[in-house]
Amino acid sequence: MWNSGCSWWWGPGYFFGGPFGMIIGFIFWALVIYAIFRLISNLTNRSTVIGGKEETPLEILKRRYAKGEIDSDEFARRKKDLNS
Repeated sequence: MWNSGCSWWWGPGYFFGGPFGMIIGFIFWALVIYAIFRLISNLTNRSTVIGGKEETPLEILKRRYAKGEIDSDEFARRKKDLNS
């Protein structure tokens, strides 16, 4: 049957047994929460960052023109607005 003593997992309210078990458990869960936060943060910031740097408005305009989203007249007008 189950051991009634304290073990490393089923201790009295600790994640790990021993005198520092509660501290180790707290650090473990803090790191897990931090990793989840960083993952979500990185995924939400990817839309504006390409290759580790932010796109300038002119680069965005050039990309839209290359994709065919805007025509040459629109590109020239917006480029003029950006440069002024």
